Parts: sequence; structure tokens; C-alpha cells
Amino acid sequence: MLTRKKVLYSILLILGILVLLNIVSNNFYFRLDFTQGHQYTLSKATKNILHSLEAPVTVTAYFSKDLPPDIAQVRNDFKDMLIEYSDASGGKVAYDFVNPNKNQETEVKAQQAGIQPVMINVRERDQMKQQRAYLGATLTYEGRKEIIPLIQPGSAMEYALSSNIKKLSVTNKPKIAFLEGNGEPSLSELQQLDEQLSVLYDVNTVTLTDSTTIPSEYRTLVIIAPTDTIKQKYFKQLDDFLSKGGRILVALNRVKGNLSNATGTTVNTGLGSWLKNKGIDVQPDFLIDANCGSIMVRQQEGMFVMNTPVRFPYLPMITKFADHPITKGIEQVMLPFASPIKYSAKNPSIHITTLATSSDRAGILRPPVYFNAAQQWTKSDFNESSLPVAVAVSGKISGNDDSKMVVFGCGSFATNGTGQSAQRLSPDNVNLMANAIDWLSDDTGLIALRTKGIVSRPLNANISEGTKTLVKYLNFLLPILLIIGYGLFRYKRRRSLRNKWMNETYG
Repeated sequence: MLTRKKVLYSILLILGILVLLNIVSNNFYFRLDFTQGHQYTLSKATKNILHSLEAPVTVTAYFSKDLPPDIAQVRNDFKDMLIEYSDASGGKVAYDFVNPNKNQETEVKAQQAGIQPVMINVRERDQMKQQRAYLGATLTYEGRKEIIPLIQPGSAMEYALSSNIKKLSVTNKPKIAFLEGNGEPSLSELQQLDEQLSVLYDVNTVTLTDSTTIPSEYRTLVIIAPTDTIKQKYFKQLDDFLSKGGRILVALNRVKGNLSNATGTTVNTGLGSWLKNKGIDVQPDFLIDANCGSIMVRQQEGMFVMNTPVRFPYLPMITKFADHPITKGIEQVMLPFASPIKYSAKNPSIHITTLATSSDRAGILRPPVYFNAAQQWTKSDFNESSLPVAVAVSGKISGNDDSKMVVFGCGSFATNGTGQSAQRLSPDNVNLMANAIDWLSDDTGLIALRTKGIVSRPLNANISEGTKTLVKYLNFLLPILLIIGYGLFRYKRRRSLRNKWMNETYG
């Protein structure tokens, strides 16, 4: 029998347990991570960076309040990650959250700190309106400062935090060099790539001459899309660099597509022959793929001239990647006017890995070719499958020391261009090139974090509208139907048991 005293003791016991759980949870923070890419688990690279901190890092997060749920979740995820950073660093990562929309003074301070507002759409009373929102952070370490101007939903938060902490705390960055002097794009034409690499590396340029060698201080030499013939004697310098353990990335255009005169031709620089002698043959052919990008074509529609997107197989969209650190997290990359790669290791100590291939509906065309946007492509045009377009090479490539190389059958996929022709590239295009340079140059493991974010799983673009509608309503109705079904099952089961008990007789 329950008495007032027992009820009071029970209430006090429950309150005591709640207080104890609250104290324990504040001092011992943990969570279970069941996401595919372990999105909410700190990597070994991050933990190493945090353990090596010699002074505190202060993170000031500028996040607006009262945001739509999907955007407000970014603030919660960022705060959870900062808690883990603080725990893993032994308290050397301190953080503070500021709401810039609180008043004009805090908004001015946020903008002075380098965090600019973004406009987001907010639904209020069945109407859409735009709201100024802040989603950024600053990091300070021994008087130095770095800015994360925008933290987007689904972005690689851990990479943004860890790379900026490393940038603040590192004293000597590894050096890498981009080759110039043979028609390669300058660093100003690689804005997005240069911006990413500058976080972790001292990025330089180098020009080969008759009287110089590639300095050994450079960990990696990057060769992107040369257009001029390279002197034969310079390849000896590349071999010497590899023989001393140097690493080389080659993104080579063996063909060139000119849309202004609708022609495609071969490009000969000598670099293709040098690679072929090492068992890597970037073929002087055009790769065409049914899974491709589009070009804008002017078409007459009655009295009007309209720009219409037309699928163009010379712009293959690569979606098949190996399970490799370079391609981890990469979902789709466009390789304009790419060439397939054939390879055969000439030395048993050399290991070659295919990083990316075409789709199962691909083809090869030998230059010269003439582009026709109105061409009707048939199934017979795409009679090849899974043609390699990128490979990683490791081993004794030249000399007796181990070295590494990465070769792409396209040189322009990470180039922005200059002036009016400059264009903003897809993040995966830049990430693929940056990941390759990381794999060659960096041993900390940060390569795995650049693309560590929420994995996109869109519906296949080829499915019918009816299937899309079915999936949409199943997502909405199935959980409700399952709950109703479970309730009916419980109701029938309980009624059956009740009837059974009522029909039982006891002697």
C-alpha cells in the first residue's frame, strides 16, 4: 500500500537520479555515431592536431537564433563538435556563441570580425520572406586569427576547424610547387585550388631551365595542362626529383576541344611519352560518355532565339571512384575533353591504382573530330565501359627510392580561368585535385576530412515522375502507417488475451 511517505521518498529518489544524470552528462560527454562516414566522430588526424597544441585556441561562433530547423541544426552540430574538440584537447579549445542579430552593436562586431550575413528564405504565416543570418566563426591562437566565414548545412565542419587550427599552430608549412613556363595555367587561374592548398602548404611556382634542378625542399611538383613542347632534357630533372623521393602530380591534356570553331585536335608536349615510358599511357583520344554535362546552344523558336542546354558527351561526368583516400567522399566530377588512360607497370615494385573511371556507356574517338551539338548519339557510339581517367602510382618509379605520382587524363577540370572567362567550379572538381596533392604531400590524415560531410543520396535522375511521387508519399505515409499497424496489432493481441482469460475456468 502506497503511503504519503513512500510517495515522497519516490519523488525525491527520482529527482536525485535526474540531478546525478545531469552532473554526469555535463562532465562526461559522449554520443553514438551511426552515420555512414562517421560524420560525428573526430578523426585521428584531428586528435593529433589537438594534442600538439601548445596554447589555447578560442573559437567565437557567430550564429543567429530563431532560424529554420534545417539551418538551426547547423548551430547544434557545430556546438556538439566544439564540445568534442574541447574534450579531446584537454580544454585547450575554448568556445563562445554570439547572436549577432541581438542588436546593432553585436551585428557590427560580427562584421568587423569578418563574418558577413547571408540571406535565407524563411516561411512565416504561409509567406516567404528573406532574413539576414550569420553562420560563421573566428579562431584565435597566440594573437593570430583565422575566419570561417560561412558554415553551410552538410559541409565538412571538421575539416574547416582542424585545417584552420593547424594553419594557426603550424610553424613550417610543407612546400609544394606548380610548374610554369610551358603554357601551364598560372596560380591566378587556379583560384579555388590555390585557396584550399594555402591553408596547409607554402604554395610556390617553379620554372625548369638548363642550369637549375627542382629544389628538394618541395615535397610535390604539380604539372597542370602544359600546352608547349617540354624540352627533352627537362624530363631528366623530373626523373631526378622522383629518384630522391619527390612526388609529382600530372593533369595532362592529350587532346584539345575548341568550341568556337567546333574542332578537336591532339596536343603534343612530350609529357605523354615520358609517362608512357613509365607504363602510364594517356591516350591521344577523346573520351565520350553518355553520362555527361551540357553546353548552351542558340536555337530558333518561332520569332525568338533561345539558349538551350544540350547534352555534350565530350564533357564526361565521372561518378565511379575507387575506395581510396584521394576519392573518398567525391561524388561527381566533370572532366572536359578527357582522355582514357591505359597502364601496365613495367617494374614489379610499382603499384598502379585506378582512381576513377567512365560510366558503363562510354566511347573513344580519335582526333581530329568535329563537334555537332545536334548530333543524335546512338547506343553503338558508347561501346566501352569503365575506362580509367585517373590513376595513382607508388613505388620505385625512378631510381631506388620510393616515390608517388598521380596522373589525370584531363588537365582543365580544376582550372577557373581569368577575366571574363573565369568560372566557379564544382567543389568536387577542386576537392579531387586538392585530395590528390594531399595524398602526395601530407602525412597528417587531413585528406580524409575535406570531403567528410553529409553524404548526398539523390534519386536517380532517370526514374519516372510516377516513381518519384510514390517515393515521396511513402516517406511521408509509411511511418504513420507503421505506427497505426502496430497499434492495431497491440489492440488485437490484448483483446485476444482478455478473451482467453475470461474463458478460462478454474477447478
